[in-house]
Amino acid sequence: MSPGRWKPPSAMGVKVRTFGIVFDSEELSSYSSGDRVAGQVLLEASEELAVSVLRLEAKGCARVHWSDSPAAPGAPAAPRYRDEVVYLHQQQILRQAPDDQGYFILQTGKHEFPFTFHLPQGPLVTSFSGKYGSVQYWVTAILERPGVSDQVVKREFSVTSQIDVNVPYFLSSVSKSKEKTIGCWFFTSGPISLSAKIERSGFCNGEAIPIYAEFENCSSRLIMPKAAIFQTQTYLANEKTKTFRQVIANVRGNHIASGSTESWNGKTLKIPPVNPSILDCSIIRVEYSLAVYVHIPGSKKLMLELPIVIGTIPYNSFGSRTPSICGHFNMDMSWLQLTLPEQPEAPPNYADVVSEEDLARHFPSFPQADGLEHEFGSSTFAYIQEFRFQPPPIYSEVDPNPTLSEEVQHEVSFEI
Repeated sequence: MSPGRWKPPSAMGVKVRTFGIVFDSEELSSYSSGDRVAGQVLLEASEELAVSVLRLEAKGCARVHWSDSPAAPGAPAAPRYRDEVVYLHQQQILRQAPDDQGYFILQTGKHEFPFTFHLPQGPLVTSFSGKYGSVQYWVTAILERPGVSDQVVKREFSVTSQIDVNVPYFLSSVSKSKEKTIGCWFFTSGPISLSAKIERSGFCNGEAIPIYAEFENCSSRLIMPKAAIFQTQTYLANEKTKTFRQVIANVRGNHIASGSTESWNGKTLKIPPVNPSILDCSIIRVEYSLAVYVHIPGSKKLMLELPIVIGTIPYNSFGSRTPSICGHFNMDMSWLQLTLPEQPEAPPNYADVVSEEDLARHFPSFPQADGLEHEFGSSTFAYIQEFRFQPPPIYSEVDPNPTLSEEVQHEVSFEI
């Protein structure tokens, strides 16, 4: 070995105590298209460490995978279905050895390697984990050392595709109606009818959906009205489709006897914390619907499904209804144009509304308080009400009793 040349220590004797990834905005729950993602790769060495390269990869993709039901013993294996769509793939070198060397030295202790990258400006699919697939985003730090296997650490982060429920399409009402007759052959009873409506189809987590529905039971059975929110996951791979459906919230009403009806005038069903709708992925779709149905003993339920969308930008009732409110206000206030004159009318003179007797009595001479009871012949309190409605003083532009301060004020002059 030539003098002065450093020989890397035995790989087996050198340990990396800590190796991890932290984000600058740990409190940020999710990122969106175009956002900046920044953080540090943290590394702590127990002694001097020879490193070839430290690099970072940022990836994001949608993946689906499932297999058909197991075949019978001895039969060919059931086919498997897989597919993948990549939305993010970036790489960057955080630290690497000089061109004339195969490694560089990290001293004993803690080291931080900052990184930053931007998510693509185009639409990114919302992070999701489902029955037969997922949409995931993550960063990976790879530590390459001579003579040792690569050390890898991975950290996921969440991405949300923004869906504004205030767009006109999601603000339009949705309604359906349906009818069903119970019985068979000649033994049939009257029909059961159902109609349901929601005022808009776009909602966000935590909102309550007002349901308007009419139930009519002309059958001979006791029925039960119900409502539920369904989540439908659809996966596509190799031209095949796999569906998974589940109830995420439900509510019920009162029993409806034969010959009776029931109305829901805004009965609410709250949306629990769920994944937003995924409508822009070619291999995974997450859709929601509001089902209003009738449970019928001994028969299939009568059901209506109204499509809904779970968005990320909450409903703004004021902003969405401003045009209609303004139109209603203008209509209601149009009568003012018919009643207001072009030139305002002057107010009447005080003398026109006060009689001469009232004017003459403006400064009456009131007896002293100790003589009131003797003059009126009863308690003074009984006559207080007579003085409540006395006319106000005569209006005049000139104060008949100017104060001393006002008189002095007119006499003051300033000399410069």
